[in-house]
Amino acid sequence: MATVKIQLDKRTIRKDGTSPLKLCIFHKGKSALISLNTFVLPQNWNPRDGKITGVANRVNLNAFITRKRLDAENTILNLASDGSLASMSLARLKDAILGNNEEENIPKHGLSYAFHRFIGQKENPGTRSVYRQTLVKLYAFCPDFDSISYEDITKGWLMDFDSFMAKTSPSRNARNIHLRNIRAVFNYAIDEEYTTSYPFRRFKIKAEETRKRSLTVEQLRTLRDYPCEEWQKKYRDMFMLMFYLIGINAADLFNAKPGDFVNGRLEYKRAKTGKLYSVKVEPEAMKIIERYRGENYLLDIMDTFADYKNFLHRMGIALKQIGGTERRGRGGKKVRTPLFPELSSYWSRHTWATIAAELDIPKETISEALGHSIGSEGTSIYIKFDRKKVDEANKKVINFVNSKLEN
Repeated sequence: MATVKIQLDKRTIRKDGTSPLKLCIFHKGKSALISLNTFVLPQNWNPRDGKITGVANRVNLNAFITRKRLDAENTILNLASDGSLASMSLARLKDAILGNNEEENIPKHGLSYAFHRFIGQKENPGTRSVYRQTLVKLYAFCPDFDSISYEDITKGWLMDFDSFMAKTSPSRNARNIHLRNIRAVFNYAIDEEYTTSYPFRRFKIKAEETRKRSLTVEQLRTLRDYPCEEWQKKYRDMFMLMFYLIGINAADLFNAKPGDFVNGRLEYKRAKTGKLYSVKVEPEAMKIIERYRGENYLLDIMDTFADYKNFLHRMGIALKQIGGTERRGRGGKKVRTPLFPELSSYWSRHTWATIAAELDIPKETISEALGHSIGSEGTSIYIKFDRKKVDEANKKVINFVNSKLEN
């Protein structure tokens, strides 16, 4: 898989003796450099640790270059996970890491131009990343995508693109994300009067039933109480904390600041929707928060990692490995028998909702607890939902999980 590292490019030396730090990308036996617009003296650069030393603002500078490296690594992980990386050239990978949206060099008659314009107008980094991944797949399918007109994209073209994606992504719903992104950009292009063409009148996006992504209450108890390895405990605790906080999103939890904890409640604006949200912190959740208290953040995750996605990636690996282990063979190779080999952080949200439904908690309460709108958008404006109902629902769910099963 492609790798990245920070290096001091000593080939360029400025008048003050400093050289530029660059992000070096290694892919398919080749390398490319991305300037970080940061310059240091050779004696102030520690290549072994990849850190700046001996300058007054080194803490901020090191945080900046670390964030850039982690952003690049996360881009590579995302591209590898959906199968795009294997067929991607080094130049295209560099563009993906840069988030290259300079549309001035792209002909204005086609969907590629609209895609870049559309991405450039999105403020949420996560949203931009999702659409860039679709753009990467489009370039992999059609290397001359920049020259494709709106009229070239027909029902047959979309079917061929879907078949191309199916080679590396058998999940219909995963492919549908990219198809819906293309549809969204077509709608944008029509609104901007770039085109009147719309292939989605004939091409319908068909969904498949999502696989079960929740634990039963018995399975959740097993996970909570399992004597896992020491290095896995923090990841398991974070899963349970997410569950106790009603399936809170990782971005909202790990980026929460100490000031977001107010009068026994976690008050925050959801990163995904921008909606203000408040959840009562029950004792079970508080116990975990106290265990991992941070300095600049509510939890110590972001005191250690420059990007929560890096921790989340490691968390996904750890959760899938929790279970029995034994040594086999002459070399004593460790063989794992995972409890839940498909487990991820997102299961905490589905698990909470499933258990709440089993306890006959009303759908409206479950919907509000998960941060969804109640009824239509217009209805939600006029209904101020009683947060006590959500608090009581969460307490009921947690009490049920903590109770012993009746014989």
